[in-house]
Amino acid sequence: MYLSRVRVDLNGLSRGALFDIMDGKAYAAHQLLWRLFPEYQGARPFLFRQEMEESEEGGAPRGLPLFYVLSDREPVSISRLLEVQCKPFSPVLEVGERLAFRLRANPTVAKSVAGKRGRRADVLMAAKYPFEAGGERKSPACAEAMDTAARGWLEARAESWGVRLPTGPEVGAYRQHALPKDKGRPIRFSSVDYEGLLEVTDPGRLIETLAQGVGRAKAFGCGMLMLRRP
Repeated sequence: MYLSRVRVDLNGLSRGALFDIMDGKAYAAHQLLWRLFPEYQGARPFLFRQEMEESEEGGAPRGLPLFYVLSDREPVSISRLLEVQCKPFSPVLEVGERLAFRLRANPTVAKSVAGKRGRRADVLMAAKYPFEAGGERKSPACAEAMDTAARGWLEARAESWGVRLPTGPEVGAYRQHALPKDKGRPIRFSSVDYEGLLEVTDPGRLIETLAQGVGRAKAFGCGMLMLRRP
């Protein structure tokens, strides 16, 4: 695997692509990052997460898009468009080791409907639904229910990823996205930002999880589990 930081030269983008990237449009980012693998044809070989680059002394001004990319092959910089800082990524993990993590995920569950094909449901919207529209959905009780649902989704899956969560994760930004298509309804999905501490229980399974990503909407910037030693 390869872990990369990818900076974008905004001067190399068309006006439309520039606005889409600056607005965090996930499909535009997905298409742009495909250009890092010019000779490859096949299933998507990468996961990514979009951030906003912070100012560094002598560096780029605050607010420029920055991508973290995890791929199964080495990406290629594109002159005057994509600058790649890449390193091989082969973590050595031990049972019981504790690591800080960040994750942008699409928390959904399968919902069965009698006589119909099963559907995916947004975990947080499902928690919000029992509250009446209007004031109740802006109440602390509703916010707490959604927060609990987001944590529960992560905690229920941690073991299958080769980890356990010694403390409850922090739940950050919750966003709903609508990606337009040429025909038909737009693609809709949600994302939640998590961070916290995890403990390794199965190193091999965790490495598989890192490579495959977690949850759905991986093509749209979700599912990349980022680790660091605290």
